[in-house]
Amino acid sequence: MPQDCAICQLHGDGPQKEKYEISRSELWVLRHHPDPAPLLGWLVLDTVRHCPGALAFSNEEAANWGPAVRDASALVQRLTQCDRIYSIAFGEFAQHLHMHLIPRFVTEPATTAWAIADHYRAVVSAQLPGADPRAVEELVQRARVLSMDQARSLET
Repeated sequence: MPQDCAICQLHGDGPQKEKYEISRSELWVLRHHPDPAPLLGWLVLDTVRHCPGALAFSNEEAANWGPAVRDASALVQRLTQCDRIYSIAFGEFAQHLHMHLIPRFVTEPATTAWAIADHYRAVVSAQLPGADPRAVEELVQRARVLSMDQARSLET
């Protein structure tokens, strides 16, 4: 784990894991975007190991990436009742794969295409308020239950 990797640090931070982590497997961590969260239900899917992107996937990660993104996206939709989910991974801030899964509501102009980037910047710079931290906490708790239920249903 590189000491300067913000994602690796987040994975090892007990209070952050307790607050935002929804599920963890051998390969993936699914978590809510930390405060200030741009939108309620803005989830992030990370590789567990330090991995800069899909080009560096192991064979196992490559085989499991599609189902992981599908299942995480289904959870976003179930939690938020959004119309679509945007999936974005740049990897510049932290060169550790972390895909943003962003709920898109057709009635909300701030979530359209590139406007979501403007919304993100406005929240991060405190020009707009982020999602209510209490609502994020409640959503994470619901997501943990739903995620466990989903995992159990896949086992049977």
